[in-house]
Amino acid sequence: MSSFFSGEAYEVLRDIHFRRYLALRFLLQLSVQVQMTTVAWWIYNLTKDPLSLGMLGLCEVIPAVGLAVIGGHVADRYVRKTVFLYALSLHCLVMASLTALAWRQSQFETQSLVMLIYTCVVFVGVARAFMTASIFALFGEILPRRLYMRGSAWTTTLWQVAATLGPAMAGIIYGYTSAVITFSVGLGFAISSFMVATLMPRREAEFLIAKERFIDSLTIGLRFVFRTPVVLSALALDLFAVLFGGAIALFPMFADQLGVGAAGLGWMRAAPFFGAIWMALLVAHRPPGKNAGKILLASVAGFGVCMFMFSLSQSFFLSLAILAVSGALDAVSVTTRGAIVQLMTPSHMRGRVSSVSSVFIASSNELGAFESGVAARILGLVPSVIFGSSMTLLVVGIISKISPSIVKLDLEKLRKEAETNA
Repeated sequence: MSSFFSGEAYEVLRDIHFRRYLALRFLLQLSVQVQMTTVAWWIYNLTKDPLSLGMLGLCEVIPAVGLAVIGGHVADRYVRKTVFLYALSLHCLVMASLTALAWRQSQFETQSLVMLIYTCVVFVGVARAFMTASIFALFGEILPRRLYMRGSAWTTTLWQVAATLGPAMAGIIYGYTSAVITFSVGLGFAISSFMVATLMPRREAEFLIAKERFIDSLTIGLRFVFRTPVVLSALALDLFAVLFGGAIALFPMFADQLGVGAAGLGWMRAAPFFGAIWMALLVAHRPPGKNAGKILLASVAGFGVCMFMFSLSQSFFLSLAILAVSGALDAVSVTTRGAIVQLMTPSHMRGRVSSVSSVFIASSNELGAFESGVAARILGLVPSVIFGSSMTLLVVGIISKISPSIVKLDLEKLRKEAETNA
């Protein structure tokens, strides 16, 4: 085993706790992707309304954002492993509820069934608020700072593998069986993730948070982000670029337009992550260094161009290729952002800072899904994506002008400074 991990890029994989961390995230992401893909296709089949797809994102983002600072406080105040296990238990319960709804769907009127599905998605957001903060903080407890960049790259790689397999698996299983079977598979992945999580080390919370006032504890993560220009710029770039440029929520409509059905939807959701896998592996071996900021900005701009091309594609296979490239470019942003936040955040604040980060991410993804649904209803499917991709390019231009800290970002220098200040 040690000889297999002898290369510099594989050093981080020698730690058994980090390998378990990767496994639990991999299994959890499989569960989440199966859930998201199945719910999206189920809702669209029930309503045939693009706004209903946007509402899915809104139902998840409201509790995820609303409870984010509480989740961060809890992750820094109590044992992070325990917090994660409780939140994951709620996720398992939601998956079981969706399975039961799919099994008994004939007993409900369409409107009632849709409302029950939305209710389940709300609880997905609640679980996410606590899982996100605790799992981010666990990363910093396992690895030394010098391995954060490579650790972030491997985490992104496994996350992307799961995010590739999950939608494809969900689309194929749903297309050839039923929603009941598909949700049951997702539930199995969630339970497996829980079992792996129980093997993670339990480290008592010995942080300064115990001496802080409650209101100060809740706001410290927000104050840290807004007082750290590099972190704020990286998060803002993700927020506004994906808020306008993302089109994942509209994939069921594109799948319907291209005539590829649920299985095609699964492959469309998987394609960006397939491209991201290879990019994340490249980053693990050759992490961005001196020109990390310029590479980050170029990758986000490239993502916007890909979404523009995707909206005009009339070929299913060309669409998959464009989405794969977009995923590769997005992986640069994900990996770099994760490394920045981990490197610059003190250990006792990781839960609360990650909760602020999750607000930006949730806003870009779920509010972006809502924006996509509204824009598609008003402008039409293709014009809405063209508008969003144009806004992404505009955002990149604005941030590159007003934020010299992100343009000059040097991750190698940042890592050395973090080690010195640790």
